[in-house]
Amino acid sequence: MCGIAGFYNYYGENQSRGDTLKRMLQSIRHRGPDESGIYLSDSAGLGSVRLSIIDLNTGTMPLSNQDGSYWIVFNGEIFNYIELRKDLVKRGHVFQTHSDTEVIVHLYEEYGPDFLNKLNGQFAIAIWDKKKEELFLARDRVGIRPLFYAEIGNSLVFGSEIKAIMEFPRADLRLSPQALAQYYTFWTSLSPLTVFEGVFELPPGSYMICNEKGRTIQKFWELPLYYPEEYRYKNLGEAAEAFESTFEDAVKLRLRADVPVAAYLSGGIDSSVTTSFIKKIDHGNLQTFSIGFSDKDFDESSYQNIAVSYFNTRHSAVQCKNEDIATYFDEVVWHSEAPLLRTAPTPMHLLARHVRKNNIKVVITGEGADELLGGYNIFKEAKIRHFWAKDPESRYRPLLLKKLYPYLPQMRNANSNVLKMFFGYRLSDSKHPLYSHLLRWNNCSRIRNYLSEDLKNQTREYSPLTELTGKLGDKLDDYDYLTKAQWIELNLFMSGYLLSSQGDRMGMANSIEGRYPFLDHKVIELCMSMHPDLKLNGLNEKYLLKKLMKGRLPDEILNRSKQAYRAPIKSVFVSEKAPEFILDMLGSNQLSDKGIFNPDHVAQLQKKMHSGNRISEIDNMALTSVLSTQLIHEFFVKRNYRRPSSYEPLVLDKVIMDPKVITT
Repeated sequence: MCGIAGFYNYYGENQSRGDTLKRMLQSIRHRGPDESGIYLSDSAGLGSVRLSIIDLNTGTMPLSNQDGSYWIVFNGEIFNYIELRKDLVKRGHVFQTHSDTEVIVHLYEEYGPDFLNKLNGQFAIAIWDKKKEELFLARDRVGIRPLFYAEIGNSLVFGSEIKAIMEFPRADLRLSPQALAQYYTFWTSLSPLTVFEGVFELPPGSYMICNEKGRTIQKFWELPLYYPEEYRYKNLGEAAEAFESTFEDAVKLRLRADVPVAAYLSGGIDSSVTTSFIKKIDHGNLQTFSIGFSDKDFDESSYQNIAVSYFNTRHSAVQCKNEDIATYFDEVVWHSEAPLLRTAPTPMHLLARHVRKNNIKVVITGEGADELLGGYNIFKEAKIRHFWAKDPESRYRPLLLKKLYPYLPQMRNANSNVLKMFFGYRLSDSKHPLYSHLLRWNNCSRIRNYLSEDLKNQTREYSPLTELTGKLGDKLDDYDYLTKAQWIELNLFMSGYLLSSQGDRMGMANSIEGRYPFLDHKVIELCMSMHPDLKLNGLNEKYLLKKLMKGRLPDEILNRSKQAYRAPIKSVFVSEKAPEFILDMLGSNQLSDKGIFNPDHVAQLQKKMHSGNRISEIDNMALTSVLSTQLIHEFFVKRNYRRPSSYEPLVLDKVIMDPKVITT
């Protein structure tokens, strides 16, 4: 795992260009503290900071093919690189290392961009073609690994994180009002937008080619969708057998490493399944990690203890206190590079830090299971609302919604009228392609009420939902309710929020690589081809997984009620122990100075928080949004950020200066 950065069409003295690349790499050194290197040609530069996991001795980047006509830097892992290498050797390719990076550059030489379809992995790739003077960028199918770019002057600049782009000469970051409106609706921005004007992400499953003619972006993979009559798996037994085989292969591939591989064990079914498969493949003493909360409303330690005892793993746990979430929240925002609506990434940051202190670089985790196997309450909510919409006046159908959120106090004693008022938004609009998420997004959009008058005016005529609906067109027409909802979660929320703020970013902030067997593209394609009832049977989520694992997991875990991963908010930020930066960022001076939010409205929100009255989820999300966005502005627009004291000046391990190659 690594961090990459570079530029195209940027000329000048090599010393100056080399210094620019070093600064870019320095800003993302947390992604690769083990080694670093740069490549400079006449018009392009590639840089890498490396977290060495495969081929520890000879895998230093940048790397080239045999004749030096292609150069590569790479962030990620190609899990099937051994099989791909064998095929390339048969085709006459000669290798100098045993790394997966070198396999990629030879694949590109052999197949061009089509090589991406052969990869099983998580990746962000940059390849420089010396002969064509052409830059190739690519990102994995579901966006596990980030890759950003911007046009600054005549140059195209890219990096694993936006911090790297900040270090390029004349980079000037400004918040995008349009993107803010999207964040305060969808929890993320619509790809390729980021929260900064002029900075874009390369969308998941895409590649870019840059040359003297300009730049083009092409998709090489999309989430497969099946119409009701096309489901490949309708029988539970056949589906379970196919899943068992496919998922076992995915786990086996993700155990490949030249360093120890550990696992997260949260006490939920997803991490327990991955742990079970790891133990089946490798009977060694697996090391596992978990996080607990001092606030018992959020703590799952009892289930974690059950799982640890059952699997007999070498376990290590860390406890997260409310003051920890407050203390480290600014670090989390710095690494997330986007507004956050929840504090949940902060405990993941603390967990990854704990893992790193235990000298582990790689962890296998269970992300993706909820999205693929109907695990989220929003899927159940959509199913109930579809059922309710067939008889909108029913007093009893809305009562089914009480089953979904027993951990929310306001839901436990809610009557039919209260449920109708809360969940009845656009109830009869069940043909809408985004029906499953309309209620959530409408509630979330109330955060925009806290924006300053200036930003409200700039976004008054803009509707994120209208834009997304327009982009979709008829793409989701005639699919079942679950497929539509899964498409939304997998295409918007997973990469744009879950993997970025809780996955890659929190892991790599601590030089930890996460591996996600549920997000193996073969597992994804298999799950999407299954009948919805195999995933969400009635209101029983992950039905197939539970049936498959019966007798292979403790019953307490297998049969436990679904509980969303959450972390405290009000008790964190509204406290006498809150750090000074929180009081500062939420104070009227900073709010007025930045001009993003209305100071009076934010003051009213804080007063409500202090009042002791019942606080809604939207109130909590609004406070988190305001604080995180204020920090984003402070760190990235005003550039008032503190570098970790452990960051020493970057010393390059590998420097390649390559003269321009002119071909006739």
